[in-house]
Amino acid sequence: MKKVFLGLALCLVAISSWAQQSLSGKVLDAESGEALIGASVWAENQGKGGVTNENGLFTINKLQSGDVELRVSYIGYSAVKQTLELPYSGELTIKLQPKDLMTEEFIVSATRASQSTPTTFQEISKEELAKRNLGQDMPQLLNFTPSVVTYSDAGSGIGYTGMRIRGSDQSRINVTVNGIPMNDAESHGVFWVNMPDFASSVDNLQIQRGVGTSTNGAATFGASLNFQTDTRTDEAYAQIDNSAGSFNSFKHTFKVGSGLLNNRFAVDARLSKITSDGFVDRASSDLSSYFVSGGYFGENHVVKLNVFSGKEKTYQSWYGLPESKLEDDRTYNYYTYDNETDNYQQDHYQLIYAGKIGSNWKANGALHYTYGRGYYEQYRNDDVYSNYRLPNVTIGDSTITNTDIIRRLWLDNDFYGGVASLNYVSNDGRWDVVFGGGANRYDGDHYGEIIWARIAGDTEIRDKYYNNNAVKDDRNIYLKATRELATGLSLYGDLQLRFIDYSFSGMNDDGRILDDKENYNFFNPKVGISYEKSGRTWYASYAVANREPKRADFTDNEIVEIPKPERLNNIEAGLRSQSGSFTYNANIYLMDYKNQLIPTGQINNVGAYIRENVANSYRAGIELDAAYQLSKSWTFGANLALSQNRIKEFTEYVDDYSTAEFTQESFTYSDTDIALSPNAVASAMIEFKPVKNLSLNWLSKYVAKQFLDNSSSDARSLDAFFTNDIRISYSVQPRFFKSVELNLLVNNIFNEMYEPNGYTFSYFVPGESQKELVTENYYYPMAGTNFMLGLSLRF
Repeated sequence: MKKVFLGLALCLVAISSWAQQSLSGKVLDAESGEALIGASVWAENQGKGGVTNENGLFTINKLQSGDVELRVSYIGYSAVKQTLELPYSGELTIKLQPKDLMTEEFIVSATRASQSTPTTFQEISKEELAKRNLGQDMPQLLNFTPSVVTYSDAGSGIGYTGMRIRGSDQSRINVTVNGIPMNDAESHGVFWVNMPDFASSVDNLQIQRGVGTSTNGAATFGASLNFQTDTRTDEAYAQIDNSAGSFNSFKHTFKVGSGLLNNRFAVDARLSKITSDGFVDRASSDLSSYFVSGGYFGENHVVKLNVFSGKEKTYQSWYGLPESKLEDDRTYNYYTYDNETDNYQQDHYQLIYAGKIGSNWKANGALHYTYGRGYYEQYRNDDVYSNYRLPNVTIGDSTITNTDIIRRLWLDNDFYGGVASLNYVSNDGRWDVVFGGGANRYDGDHYGEIIWARIAGDTEIRDKYYNNNAVKDDRNIYLKATRELATGLSLYGDLQLRFIDYSFSGMNDDGRILDDKENYNFFNPKVGISYEKSGRTWYASYAVANREPKRADFTDNEIVEIPKPERLNNIEAGLRSQSGSFTYNANIYLMDYKNQLIPTGQINNVGAYIRENVANSYRAGIELDAAYQLSKSWTFGANLALSQNRIKEFTEYVDDYSTAEFTQESFTYSDTDIALSPNAVASAMIEFKPVKNLSLNWLSKYVAKQFLDNSSSDARSLDAFFTNDIRISYSVQPRFFKSVELNLLVNNIFNEMYEPNGYTFSYFVPGESQKELVTENYYYPMAGTNFMLGLSLRF
């Protein structure tokens, strides 16, 4: 009997194998006859499919004999359904008709660089972001792009994270989403923790290094990030992404889309939840977000409404790790109060229009509103009543001047406005002109309250010990044009005017009354030339950017001593090649600063540290970026940035506690390194595809020594580091799913102990014979070997 069953089983296997068929064919543009690369081919009744290669060819294996219902689709084309009988004989060619629908790319075209634009940039697709998107914040996903250094307060890449590009921090990197400014109007920074899992709703991203072409928001002082959110998907879909890994980290994302309804409408939505304990003790994150987009897509007009929000609760770890604990207690966190947390929610509303006006004109406009509110809570041990404008407490014959308190520092702000542009392209294509601008207002309340005191005295819960308001109006208008002078030779010009009105009133947290207004008018010109031939573009440009001081420079300085605005003169020149199996970019740059604002240790009249202008400083370097596809199985990529980042002269102020009366001692330095600006940053990536649908990746990152301040002192520096990660991706297309993908990311496989960020301060204390200088360094250590494992299901 066993032999009979075995024989039957073998017969069934043989019959099943014999009944399985393969189907091959090609997908073409019905009008031009060109191959469509990446078109989706799906056997709906059998749950199997594939995509077309660089020649428009596809093959679907392991299909059952009989009827197969084939659906072929491609963005910008009408989908085709066709029923075939397998086995199929003959050559299968499927032609797709282009749809007469307005493309969404124009929404971001006013702030984007094109191939002929004479500036340094890099574009990153949705697919590239998705490879690393297992829960870590946006800076970590961009870690292997040129000149980028990333860091994380919690050490795990989740929670408070940031990046520097060419040594410029977040407050000098301009960020736009669909052409709408995202930088905080007061601090000039972007807090990615307020946008958890934003990468899951990004269609593409352009990084411009240097001044670039950014036209909305604060002037770029190091780089700009230009995001376009998810574009229309013609087919209905649902997607579930789940990942889990080290430090009890989890990410759950659900996405759904209606596809194109009635050939005109589409709705997409996303819901995300990310949690992590963090590498550092108690540095936990509890993040949630959503993204909803609905749009009308006509032949000449697109109207979209985007609503997205992020809510975060993170346990504070921004104090850093003292140098004394660097070797034996890297997870140490200074904060121990159980609710030492940051709590914030930010809601975004975007109404966007893009349309064609005749054959030569396109228009783009957007209205936006962002509402942010939240606080961070702190336990303060033995704090002084006078710091909160409170009287001392008298109990019997004792006068109490200090007590333990818990306080909350609040932000409640509104940011709203509009941006618009009008684009003209001549009939011969030699003129490409964009005229546009924007007007935005920020209205922010800042206040602090005491929610508990061990010895409260004459106080009430929620008493506000400071309360102030700031209103900032930022308007800009620009005209930029590209003129083709001869075949492949183009001249580029960009003229921008910015007008800033900034007013603030109320009481500052140090007790000073704020009541003043400041106005700035800036002219930011850009000019360049490019030459394209045989897939290569040579370019050179000169650009100017001016920027106003940030909020702290107003509130921490005396009104009569507010710093001067900063100015940047930027020269970029390079060559990029985007054709064939070998692509590369090479460029040199000079970023020459006038009146750059830096911390020097100087204090104001109430003891708060302030930033001061340094007359002359610069960043100069060379950047190399290349990728080579050796075969269908092997791809190599690498980038290298070498730079000099120098301050010609500045004065450092050091606190002196060696005598009864507090003073500061000054030291003057010449030709020193700019803080946190490494002279070398490099990345390397190797991808190996041993079989279809399996991808093995090795990723390496090197960052040279960084100085914690501007003194170029080795005693105040971060060591160079070299890290290596492994990424493994495997995808299949089983029945009932469009795709199933498994991703494993192992970070820091060699357990490198490194710190990409930190801070320092020094002071004098009494010594045995003379005063002694004490320097305290604090670091933000990154985790050792850790992993994230993700499973993605697409229906």
